[in-house]
Amino acid sequence: YIAAVYEHESILSPNPTALVDRQSALELMGRNLDIYEQQAVAAARQGAQIIVFPEDGIHGFNFTRSSIYPYLDFVLHSQSVNWNPCREPYLFNDTEVLQRLSCMALKNKIFLVANLGTKQPCEHTDPHCPSDGRYQFNTNVAFNADGMLVATYRKHNLYFEYAFDTPPEPDYKFFDTPFAGKFGMFTCFDILFFEPAVNLIRQYNLKQIVYPTAWMNQLPLLSAVEFQQAFATAFNINILAANIHHPTLGMTGSGIYTPVKSFIYHNMESYGGKLIVAEIPVITTDYETNVEKTSSRVSEKGNEQLLPVFYSEMMYDNFTFVPVWGEKGEIQVCANTLCCYLNYRRAVLTDELYALGVFDGLHTVHGTYYVQACALVKCGGLNFSTCGEEVTHATALIDFQLWGNMSTPYIFPLLLTSGITLDFVDHMGWKNNHYFISKNRTSFGLLTAALYGRWYEKD
Repeated sequence: YIAAVYEHESILSPNPTALVDRQSALELMGRNLDIYEQQAVAAARQGAQIIVFPEDGIHGFNFTRSSIYPYLDFVLHSQSVNWNPCREPYLFNDTEVLQRLSCMALKNKIFLVANLGTKQPCEHTDPHCPSDGRYQFNTNVAFNADGMLVATYRKHNLYFEYAFDTPPEPDYKFFDTPFAGKFGMFTCFDILFFEPAVNLIRQYNLKQIVYPTAWMNQLPLLSAVEFQQAFATAFNINILAANIHHPTLGMTGSGIYTPVKSFIYHNMESYGGKLIVAEIPVITTDYETNVEKTSSRVSEKGNEQLLPVFYSEMMYDNFTFVPVWGEKGEIQVCANTLCCYLNYRRAVLTDELYALGVFDGLHTVHGTYYVQACALVKCGGLNFSTCGEEVTHATALIDFQLWGNMSTPYIFPLLLTSGITLDFVDHMGWKNNHYFISKNRTSFGLLTAALYGRWYEKD
């Protein structure tokens, strides 16, 4: 099927904390919706059957609970309502944004997924009801090619979004398409947690995901395109990921991902939006991971070279590192219960410092979640203290096999190369209670090769 995602440079309110009336809010959102309209037309012209727009693309961000109120549409989050906002605009008040999105889908005969702020009145008898008598949700909506509202999803894992409420229960939301079966949906920060993202995929055996996001890149392990691809690979699914484009805030990185191929956009240099259109296969069965064919030597023996162990902060976590020296070697590094092993060979020795790092613990900055990571990274300079810094360019081509005695089955294989480009590992999988990835020669210099494990039970 042909899918489209749009990375949108949203027109933002100059003062998001100011209180404005509904009319002014609609005016600002209308300017973003005008751009959405052009992109829906462009995508349909290229044969796209579905288009996904980013999180916060219509209204922006940094609101307070009261300042976002005029920007909110009313949505009934129930499956019982069969409603076409374009054809029946008068059913509910405050649905102007939904009406425009519905009409875009209808006019272009395209499935359309977008993110907006929604409100829902609640009774004080409801124990979760906020004191102002209403819920405010960060919401994804999906429309079919006739403009029918076919699914709504309320973001569960809010990222410092004080304007919004967490829904009382996680939503497991998906919709059906004639061209690719069921699509599930969740939003941004949700991708790092078991509920509802992982549970949704597992429970309903979903193979396609739509994913609006407003992601701030964090190298070396959580760049948007890097993690989006790793998620598609780990769960063997297609992901249509739309990010917003604000390079000054570190926000870029969208793509259409299959477990074996990615069509991505990452651009920190220029402004304006970007439409990605790609034809991808509908996934029906699981891809084979080539575990048996590999000659993976998972050796438990201690390494002969005595390498200096050092500590450095990477993404606010205290990693334990050993340097990756020389043209080839077999090294290991351990922390808590996790040991990471690396077998490597460099094509040409360059004057770049690489290190193998391990972290097995609770990550506590900008969210709390338990991580088990084995990471081969390029350091920022030649000093140990530069390992863990954000690096975007590298020249070293390295053949490697990386493995660890991970305690969780949820492992995301990261492989990021120079200029924030992506590569795929040759082999990955479990062997002798260790998870491994291997690669012979990346196309570009290696920035990061990592096993990023999420131990959800320990969050």
